Amino acid sequence: MSKKQPYFPNNWEAIKDAPSHFFEEIPFDQFMDWKCAGWEIPSSVSCIIREHNLETGKVKEYTYERTHAAENKVKKIMQQGVSEITAVTHESIHQLMPRIEEDYDDPLA
Repeated sequence: MSKKQPYFPNNWEAIKDAPSHFFEEIPFDQFMDWKCAGWEIPSSVSCIIREHNLETGKVKEYTYERTHAAENKVKKIMQQGVSEITAVTHESIHQLMPRIEEDYDDPLA
């Protein structure tokens, strides 16, 4: 029988309640470059794919060492047509959404 891992409390309240002078101010553009454009993935990883199933709301993440395998996974997910995909490589981030067919016969659409 395995032992249950001990719970380590999250101290988010200490950070939330900390005075603002504890944190260095930076301009918004610099923050966006740092947090959004400054992603790094390990050199052993070629691509990370995050799949958000729009029907169930579940999120799954896949990590690939080979680009070809990642491309096959993206094709498979897109053929199903029910998930939103975010794919991250060393050079770029791509967000793909399924095409929703419109019902042209419906007068309310």
